[in-house]
Amino acid sequence: MKILLKGETSNEELLEAVMEILHLDMPLDFCLNIAKLLLDHERESVGFHFLTIIHERFKSSENTGKVLLLYIDMLLQRKEELLAKEKIEEIILAHQTGRQLTAELMNWLHNILWRKATSSFEVQNYADALQWYYYSLRFYSPDEMDLDFAKLQRNMACCYLNLQQLDKAKEAVAEAERHDPRNVFTQFYIFKIAVIEGNSERALQAIITLENVLTDEESEDNDPVAERGSPTMLLSLAAQFALENGQQIVAEKALEYLAQHSEDQEQVLTAIKCLLRVVLPKIAEMPESEDKKKEMDRLLTCLNRAFVKLSQPFGEEDLSLESRVNEAQWFRKIAWNLAVQCDKDPVIMREFFILSYKMSQFCPSDQVILIARQTCLLMAAAVDLEQGRKASTAFEQTMFLSRALEEIQTCNDIQNFLKQTGTFSNDSCEKLLLLYEFEVRAKLNDPLLESFLESVWELPHLETKTFETIAIIAMEKPAHYPLIALKALKKALLLYKKEESIDVSQYSKCVHNLINLSVPDGASNVELCPLEEVWGYFEDALSHISRTKDYPEMEILWLMVKSWNTGILMFSRSKYVSTEKWCGLALRFLDHLTSFKESYETQMNMLYSQLVEAVSNNKGPVFHEHGYWSKSD
Repeated sequence: MKILLKGETSNEELLEAVMEILHLDMPLDFCLNIAKLLLDHERESVGFHFLTIIHERFKSSENTGKVLLLYIDMLLQRKEELLAKEKIEEIILAHQTGRQLTAELMNWLHNILWRKATSSFEVQNYADALQWYYYSLRFYSPDEMDLDFAKLQRNMACCYLNLQQLDKAKEAVAEAERHDPRNVFTQFYIFKIAVIEGNSERALQAIITLENVLTDEESEDNDPVAERGSPTMLLSLAAQFALENGQQIVAEKALEYLAQHSEDQEQVLTAIKCLLRVVLPKIAEMPESEDKKKEMDRLLTCLNRAFVKLSQPFGEEDLSLESRVNEAQWFRKIAWNLAVQCDKDPVIMREFFILSYKMSQFCPSDQVILIARQTCLLMAAAVDLEQGRKASTAFEQTMFLSRALEEIQTCNDIQNFLKQTGTFSNDSCEKLLLLYEFEVRAKLNDPLLESFLESVWELPHLETKTFETIAIIAMEKPAHYPLIALKALKKALLLYKKEESIDVSQYSKCVHNLINLSVPDGASNVELCPLEEVWGYFEDALSHISRTKDYPEMEILWLMVKSWNTGILMFSRSKYVSTEKWCGLALRFLDHLTSFKESYETQMNMLYSQLVEAVSNNKGPVFHEHGYWSKSD
């Protein structure tokens, strides 16, 4: 037969050969092998005719089942379904009367029936598929329920759902759940039925159970739907089905799990984008609450997962470089917008800005992207700096401030690059970076602080406000740099003098801070600069007071008290000429008081007379004990 089949032997010659085999009374298995050989060589007409003869000859033998199954299989392949069904009914009748097939042949029969049902399912002939599954079901007895029985029930449930026969689908799924509750397809059909019925709680529980099963092990199944993809594809189908049926919360959970479990880069990114599109409008309308914080945390986790996927190496089948850039641009903007919405929660806001920065690194470094990166890092540094200010331990403070310094330095690199290329110059950003870096280095007690400031003092475009802020930062705990603060205030005062129109209120505060730093209240031996220089600051202030009516009276009062107390300090050092000079200066400030003048004039003149007398009589110790003033006096 093999020799004949290798040549161009006609069907008539082959038929003669197989008839000769029958005359030789060859055994059944040999005849079946010949039939299969003919069919394998695409000689169906001869093979099927031979199989029909075999079936008739051996139908009374104990091996008739094997012949019959092969015969049924051939009938179905030839689409002679009515005859095949007759033969199946014969097997069912024999099965019910005790003439059952062996376990091996029964498995073969189920495979034939399921294969036929699957082919009908694939062409959407669900009613026909159910008929073939029902034939398979009739061979099961109550004591033979196994995992294959659960598969059968799921397959039937799928057909019922497509035929919109919900009650029958529920019965089939209930049977499947009873015998195989941990199967992903069982849970998928439970989910679909729950969604159709509008039972969100049941649908959500099915999705959670399905995710738990996927976490425990990878399932394998021959359900019709299984051929459409891996088990994680069920989560994709579940999300789509939930959205189509208005079950948004259920869809969100399915998309979240899909992004978590899928190994497919594009599928993960698509799932996360879909989830964000569903959730973002809802979050935008939520008031500040713990629920909103949880939603933000969830989106942060999803965006971090998207970043991880974008970071993975990509080949021909993965994202192209252009696609990666487009995806990164989209996620970068989403992270930015979410950061802006988190103004009440700086910590989570920082995380979104850092994520936006990371996403931008997949994008071309044009001007827009560079400015976006700089802004993200600047905002992150601001949060870290604030965290450092509030830190309860030195370790935490150092951690936050060190992180802020790294972000600031990267910002500076971007700023310098933009300035070198001449594409962009943002003085306000540069000033802010300068102040942030100074504060971080000051609080970290950085040994490079002085060298950092050397370049700062020479910058031409700094304003009085910048120098005043440097002075404040230099004295904020844990920093303590009075000489730096003094130098900054001197530069600020110098700039005020150069202005055509001075802001008297701001000027008065600058003078106040400079004098107070130069001669601290209560100090007896500590002055950061010579009193002659300090005298010049008082004279400058008095000059401005003489020229304007807008100088704050409380500042004039403070200058009066400060100069008086400085005079008393000189008296305690037996510097009587300086004593009269400083106390006399206080009287000059007294002349410019308005609402407070009446309250202080009599007392001041009396004290000044006593001071002059004390100087004359050399009664320093007695006067020194009672001569100091404060504004509260």
